[in-house]
Amino acid sequence: MANNRRRLTGQVVSNKMQKTVIVRIDRTYRHPLYGKVVRDSKRYMAHDENGICQMGDTVVIVESRPLSRHKRWAVQSIVGESASARTTELADVAAMADEGSSEVSANVVEPPAEN
Repeated sequence: MANNRRRLTGQVVSNKMQKTVIVRIDRTYRHPLYGKVVRDSKRYMAHDENGICQMGDTVVIVESRPLSRHKRWAVQSIVGESASARTTELADVAAMADEGSSEVSANVVEPPAEN
Protein backbone atom coordinates (compact mmCIF):
# COMPACT_ATOMS: atom_id res chain seq x y z
CA MET A 1 0.00 0.00 0.00
CA ALA A 2 1.44 3.37 -1.03
CA ASN A 3 1.35 6.29 1.39
CA ASN A 4 -0.03 9.73 0.59
CA ARG A 5 2.99 11.74 1.72
CA ARG A 6 4.13 14.55 -0.53
CA ARG A 7 7.52 14.19 -2.18
CA LEU A 8 9.60 17.05 -3.55
CA THR A 9 12.84 17.04 -5.51
CA GLY A 10 15.41 19.76 -4.92
CA GLN A 11 19.03 20.67 -4.44
CA VAL A 12 20.96 20.73 -1.15
CA VAL A 13 22.17 24.28 -0.47
CA SER A 14 23.50 23.78 3.06
CA ASN A 15 24.68 20.84 5.13
CA LYS A 16 26.39 22.70 7.95
CA MET A 17 24.07 21.38 10.67
CA GLN A 18 24.14 17.96 12.28
CA LYS A 19 21.52 15.61 10.79
CA THR A 20 19.85 18.51 8.93
CA VAL A 21 20.16 19.82 5.38
CA ILE A 22 18.50 22.75 3.66
CA VAL A 23 16.94 21.83 0.33
CA ARG A 24 15.97 24.44 -2.29
CA ILE A 25 12.90 23.53 -4.36
CA ASP A 26 12.60 25.46 -7.65
CA ARG A 27 9.34 25.81 -9.50
CA THR A 28 8.21 27.72 -12.56
CA TYR A 29 4.69 28.82 -13.33
CA ARG A 30 2.91 31.19 -15.65
CA HIS A 31 1.58 34.40 -14.07
CA PRO A 32 -2.23 34.25 -14.11
CA LEU A 33 -2.77 37.81 -15.43
CA TYR A 34 0.33 38.73 -17.40
CA GLY A 35 1.30 35.32 -18.74
CA LYS A 36 5.00 35.77 -17.95
CA VAL A 37 6.90 32.69 -16.78
CA VAL A 38 7.88 33.24 -13.16
CA ARG A 39 10.62 31.32 -11.35
CA ASP A 40 10.16 30.76 -7.64
CA SER A 41 12.14 28.83 -5.05
CA LYS A 42 11.49 27.78 -1.50
CA ARG A 43 13.84 26.36 1.13
CA TYR A 44 12.95 23.44 3.37
CA MET A 45 14.84 21.98 6.32
CA ALA A 46 15.06 18.21 5.96
CA HIS A 47 16.27 15.49 8.31
CA ASP A 48 19.40 13.64 7.12
CA GLU A 49 19.97 10.93 9.72
CA ASN A 50 23.36 9.68 8.49
CA GLY A 51 24.68 13.05 7.28
CA ILE A 52 25.57 11.73 3.82
CA CYS A 53 24.14 14.61 1.75
CA GLN A 54 26.65 17.07 0.32
CA MET A 55 26.06 20.56 -1.04
CA GLY A 56 24.83 20.45 -4.63
CA ASP A 57 23.28 16.97 -4.39
CA THR A 58 19.83 16.47 -5.87
CA VAL A 59 17.60 14.79 -3.29
CA VAL A 60 14.01 13.65 -2.84
CA ILE A 61 12.45 14.80 0.42
CA VAL A 62 9.27 13.38 1.92
CA GLU A 63 6.79 14.77 4.45
CA SER A 64 7.22 13.54 8.00
CA ARG A 65 6.03 14.29 11.50
CA PRO A 66 7.40 17.48 13.08
CA LEU A 67 10.98 16.74 14.14
CA SER A 68 11.81 20.22 15.43
CA ARG A 69 10.54 23.77 15.20
CA HIS A 70 11.20 24.11 11.46
CA LYS A 71 11.87 20.55 10.34
CA ARG A 72 8.91 18.65 8.82
CA TRP A 73 10.67 16.87 5.95
CA ALA A 74 13.11 13.96 5.72
CA VAL A 75 15.58 13.01 2.99
CA GLN A 76 14.25 9.92 1.26
CA SER A 77 16.98 9.36 -1.34
CA ILE A 78 19.83 11.02 -3.21
CA VAL A 79 18.95 11.22 -6.90
CA GLY A 80 22.13 12.86 -8.20
CA GLU A 81 25.45 13.49 -6.51
CA SER A 82 27.40 16.69 -7.02
CA ALA A 83 30.91 15.97 -8.27
CA SER A 84 32.25 19.35 -7.15
CA ALA A 85 31.54 18.72 -3.46
CA ARG A 86 33.31 15.39 -3.53
CA THR A 87 36.31 16.54 -5.62
CA THR A 88 36.92 19.40 -3.17
CA GLU A 89 37.46 16.85 -0.42
CA LEU A 90 39.87 14.90 -2.65
CA ALA A 91 41.76 18.10 -3.49
CA ASP A 92 42.16 18.85 0.24
CA VAL A 93 43.57 15.38 0.84
CA ALA A 94 45.96 15.75 -2.11
CA ALA A 95 47.11 19.15 -0.82
CA MET A 96 47.83 17.69 2.60
CA ALA A 97 49.83 14.89 0.98
CA ASP A 98 51.86 17.42 -1.03
CA GLU A 99 52.69 19.41 2.10
CA GLY A 100 54.08 16.27 3.70
CA SER A 101 56.66 15.60 0.98
CA SER A 102 59.51 18.08 0.71
CA GLU A 103 60.94 16.42 -2.43
CA VAL A 104 58.30 18.05 -4.62
CA SER A 105 59.24 21.57 -3.51
CA ALA A 106 62.98 20.87 -4.03
CA ASN A 107 62.49 20.01 -7.73
CA VAL A 108 60.72 23.26 -8.66
CA VAL A 109 62.52 25.14 -11.47
CA GLU A 110 62.17 28.92 -11.49
CA PRO A 111 61.90 30.78 -14.81
CA PRO A 112 64.96 32.81 -15.90
CA ALA A 113 65.05 36.49 -14.99
CA GLU A 114 64.28 38.98 -17.77
CA ASN A 115 66.98 41.58 -18.77
